[in-house]
Amino acid sequence: MPIAVDACAAQHQGDRKEQQDRVAILPHARKRGVALAVVADGMGGHTGGALAAEQVIHTSKNNLDHFSPTEESARWLLENSMREAHTMIKASRFMNEKDPHSTAVMLLLQPGRVTWGHCGDSRLYRFRGNKLLGRTVDHSFVEHLVAVGKITPEQALTHPNRNVLMTSLGGQDEPRFDFADTVDLQAGDSFMLCSDGVWAYFDEAEMGELLAANSARTACEKIIDLARQRAGGTGDNLSLAVIRLLEIEVPKARPPAGFVPSSGRRM
Repeated sequence: MPIAVDACAAQHQGDRKEQQDRVAILPHARKRGVALAVVADGMGGHTGGALAAEQVIHTSKNNLDHFSPTEESARWLLENSMREAHTMIKASRFMNEKDPHSTAVMLLLQPGRVTWGHCGDSRLYRFRGNKLLGRTVDHSFVEHLVAVGKITPEQALTHPNRNVLMTSLGGQDEPRFDFADTVDLQAGDSFMLCSDGVWAYFDEAEMGELLAANSARTACEKIIDLARQRAGGTGDNLSLAVIRLLEIEVPKARPPAGFVPSSGRRM
């Protein structure tokens, strides 16, 4: 059966003085069924982080508008968008005397294929129904410690250096990117992109239940409400984009006017 897309992007300022996250779901200007979801978590002093995250969205939209799916790869689009954003954010340091940085996580949706990439600790989760199929691995100090067996994933949640990133857009060093894709898509699949102000308050099982049981819009609303409750007045900016794949019921063709089906006769 054909598959439809149910999508929603949402954010909340949390308990911060400024919203430095940016989130968008961008349709391709000319290609039906092609869209790009982006979450960027900006850092770097007053307005600096917001400008960095805004640059990620701006660069992504510009590249998507010029993207030709038949001539260019999805990975090229994602990597080029993050690389260009990195260059522009880095250049802005000399103009505004700030130290802006941003994370980025992006998902490109095309008919029959989903491709994603990220830099930093904004995440992408992939579910089938309520079952986790995988998530991105943060480019953070604690994820490195987990990978080498120094701490457990549970210890990483409360580690004092859990917010230290190993790479980001706009830093002095060349950023690190990771990519993945899938053509194994089914109705009931869902993808969630989010900043750390969201994922810090949920385990994967609860996320899966919320996404499987609700529309994209309702899931976003419930996730933000729960994160705000659990933050206890100290919550970070929250941003997320949810993409759900739904099965479309195709109506049966009506018989032509005046057509009367024959009843079979036994010989």
